[in-house]
Amino acid sequence: MKEYTSKIGYELAIPLVVLFCFGIYKSILDKKWVAMIVIIITLIFLWYLFSTIRYKIEDSKLKIGSNLNIDITTIWKISETYNLIAAPAASIDRLEIFYNKSESVLISPKDKKEFINSLLKINPDIKVEYRKKNKNFTYGN
Repeated sequence: MKEYTSKIGYELAIPLVVLFCFGIYKSILDKKWVAMIVIIITLIFLWYLFSTIRYKIEDSKLKIGSNLNIDITTIWKISETYNLIAAPAASIDRLEIFYNKSESVLISPKDKKEFINSLLKINPDIKVEYRKKNKNFTYGN
């Protein structure tokens, strides 16, 4: 089994932290202690959610979180994207995985190259498309 963590993108984390810190500051100024506690608990919960997103490759299955299992042999394309649709991803630097005939899921593994190569070892027929042309960044063997 190989496990990958989600990349935590500054583009999502910084605005949330700034917003919550402003809420905490405002709660302290207004002496609204219950509101401050609720904001802190919410911030801790969001940090927990962001830091526990995992993608596991086990045998020929890709497990995303606790409720999505994809047979890697059904994956036909992986594409880099910056799509903002809600997804099990803590960054907007994402991969869209197309599987079965018309299903897809967005994820954001921290090490995209290693993640894709692990999938290609199981299913070398996966087509990989990436946004940036980088001579030092290739997928596959």
